[in-house]
Amino acid sequence: MNATSSLHQGSHQGSDRPSWLQPLRNWLDNLQIRDRQTAHFISRLIPAQCPFERDIIVLGRKVGHIPPLCKLNPLYEQFVGLRFRSLCYLADQCGEDISAYC
Repeated sequence: MNATSSLHQGSHQGSDRPSWLQPLRNWLDNLQIRDRQTAHFISRLIPAQCPFERDIIVLGRKVGHIPPLCKLNPLYEQFVGLRFRSLCYLADQCGEDISAYC
């Protein structure tokens, strides 16, 4: 087995996600929310729903559909988790009403 084939085999290890993104995934997963302004910023920055999903309507008739593309983002789960932790911080630690972000 040469170095190229062992590198190729080690890069996937049962996952279809790129392993070179793992350090960034770990950083996002371990990011702690400790500040009200940061929590508000993250909650505003990361949308509650995928903003790309749309129906294309022409003259009152649906002629096409753009599917949600967010799940194609290799960091989608980390961003959703970060937003959730931000909202939990605002609700649990700050006692704020987060219904504006839902």
